[in-house]
Amino acid sequence: MKVAIFPGTFDPFTIGHAALVRRVLQLVDTLYISVGINDAKHTMFTADERVERIKALYKDEPRIRVMKYEGLTTDFAHSIGAQFIIRGVRNTVDFEYERGIADVNRMLTGIDTLLLISEPEYAAVSSSVVRELARFGKDISPYLP
Repeated sequence: MKVAIFPGTFDPFTIGHAALVRRVLQLVDTLYISVGINDAKHTMFTADERVERIKALYKDEPRIRVMKYEGLTTDFAHSIGAQFIIRGVRNTVDFEYERGIADVNRMLTGIDTLLLISEPEYAAVSSSVVRELARFGKDISPYLP
């Protein structure tokens, strides 16, 4: 089974995302981690840098493919033949938002979205938290995979 995972709330560089990936790999044959291209959004890394860094994190896992995409997540998932889209959820607010997106994805493509709730110890770990800690010179190593 092929699935596409979209980082959503979890940045691929946080330990919460690594835990999510481990859980997904117990369920699927091939996992596509997708990085959206959005030049208007200012992030720590460009899309190409994000792809290369994520590939480096999972270089020893042959079932993971890391790709970037432009446009709708549903189009990307459909283009790779994904049976499911997977999104990580940290809290109830995220859940409500992601559930709405899941409904739209299903209507547009017929591809279901599996929402995986984070482990409690990672619920507060998001890319924005890690970026702020780094900005103030704090040790971010406990949050990185």
